[in-house]
Amino acid sequence: MTATLTWRLLRDLKTSEFTEAGDKWHEVSGRSASDRVRVDRAMSAKLRETQESDSAEAALGRLRRLSRNFQYLQTECGLVRTALNGLAGDLAEPQNQLKRALADAAALNFTVHEDGSVSYPAVEVEDVTGTKQEAPGGKSQGSSRLPLEPPGPGSQGQQPLYPGYSGFKPVNPNAAQAQDVADRIARAVRSAGEIDARYAKTLNGLRAEKGLDVTAATLKDVARDTADVRSAAGMHLAEDVPEDKSPAERKKWWDGLTDEERQEYLKVAPDLIGGLDGIPAVARDEANRNYLPVLLDEMARRGGDDAKTKLDALRMIQGKLSEPSHPPMFLLGIGDEGNGRAIVSYGNPDTSRNVSAYVPGLGTKLNDEFVKDTMKRAQDTALGAQEVDPSSASIIWLGYDAPQSVDVMSEGDAQRGAPAYNQFMAGLSATNANDDPHVTAIGHSYGSLTVGTAAKESGGIPGVDDVILLGSPGVDAQKATELGVGKDHVFVGAADNDPVTHLPAKNEVALGWALGGPVGVRVGRDLFDIGDDDLYFGKDPASEAFGAQRFQVDDGPRMVRDRGMFDAHSQYFDPDKDQESADNIAKIVGGRPEEIVKEKHR
Repeated sequence: MTATLTWRLLRDLKTSEFTEAGDKWHEVSGRSASDRVRVDRAMSAKLRETQESDSAEAALGRLRRLSRNFQYLQTECGLVRTALNGLAGDLAEPQNQLKRALADAAALNFTVHEDGSVSYPAVEVEDVTGTKQEAPGGKSQGSSRLPLEPPGPGSQGQQPLYPGYSGFKPVNPNAAQAQDVADRIARAVRSAGEIDARYAKTLNGLRAEKGLDVTAATLKDVARDTADVRSAAGMHLAEDVPEDKSPAERKKWWDGLTDEERQEYLKVAPDLIGGLDGIPAVARDEANRNYLPVLLDEMARRGGDDAKTKLDALRMIQGKLSEPSHPPMFLLGIGDEGNGRAIVSYGNPDTSRNVSAYVPGLGTKLNDEFVKDTMKRAQDTALGAQEVDPSSASIIWLGYDAPQSVDVMSEGDAQRGAPAYNQFMAGLSATNANDDPHVTAIGHSYGSLTVGTAAKESGGIPGVDDVILLGSPGVDAQKATELGVGKDHVFVGAADNDPVTHLPAKNEVALGWALGGPVGVRVGRDLFDIGDDDLYFGKDPASEAFGAQRFQVDDGPRMVRDRGMFDAHSQYFDPDKDQESADNIAKIVGGRPEEIVKEKHR
């Protein structure tokens, strides 16, 4: 590309030359990666194993420097390739627009000049009296910014209302068409010029000085270079992401990419991939780990209490990711929308035969409590399930906004969260490598309503075999059979001292307060709930009327007498506080639900 872009240059441009050049840069990147592996695994490792001396240590230092150089080359050459591919892709549209305009000009017998202006021929026209006159030809200069408005009545060149008027000037109908063609040419050239300038700036920024010693500080600059390439090529990359497709179709798209194309997304546009259901867990994890520092930087610049709360939680997650974890952690989603988003799997959900996905409930948001306590519930579930079957993984899914207090509970959050949960579960079905994986949906507290709502959607929860409801205020259903997996595959844990599992139905509350407060609520329950088995969101899942399998849990401390507050509501997953419940959950998730210890219905 040159400093002055003309329509002829744009017309004759071969965008394939950019992609071919990108392939050459990719070859350099690949060789650098191989050379780095050779330095690290062969030369350095062998030297450490066989030599112990000052000279050996000095040699290792030089090899570490060489490894950093190869790492820098690998990344920067890969970014050049991404930028060149993006340039080729982005230039394709204005080039096509130009070619369509030129084709229209040729069909109309117009002449396109070097400066982009368009000449049109004279033509014979009739006035309203039938008199024929010649409308002269002319030339139209294109505008790349605002389309030329057609002249209004009475303006120059417009025929007057009365034939014979001395100012009558015949209008050439080719004029408007020529102006349209000229405008389209100008807009295409201007668009291509802006694209060229954007990429030129980005590519110049990737240029390294001669003799550069790649230090740790230099490697940090790679993040800035990556952001610059993303800014230039992000649109090109985003265009191909099948966001509006099903998770199965996204999986097929991802599998159809080359390794080089996948690496472009993971390194340059990780935020486009990290939360995309249907992308394999290993790729999502890599994308989200790459995106996490970018998100942290954005949150730090934003300021405010909400941003600080999420920022602290994300930093805690980043810290956990840097430490050994058993089972290993996979970061399947992060985000700052709403109350925050985080999806973490303990164990690989794509290779495990048994997978559970737990939806948290009331009061959950992306904060330090989520990282310290809520995520631990998924880890405890995974550890317990692996004792039943080592091929087990458990996920904490914070992919929706849960209500933050009882006062604001309604079906709305669950109704908005259910489709997102079902999309996520469809993604697990698409990426799991087992022929018939055993999948369990777990809903705790308000999360049980979200799971119940998801189960009642058309087709139910994709791939799910069993449903576990813990500490539930109801699932907007009267029968376990409404959840789509059969009543024998719906399992309920409800501690007698868990206040959430005793929340009265809405009509009971309304009448009760009208009758005088808590005592009135009891009166309302006697009037409206003869079986004493209705809760805030429908039938009590632990009741005989609901028909699920209730398993044994510890009743926990009483809310008032034992000063337990909501402790009984929060210990279902914790083997230290409720071994019975944790064991039963593990048996269900691990694929042996027939071994649970049952408890009689309420």
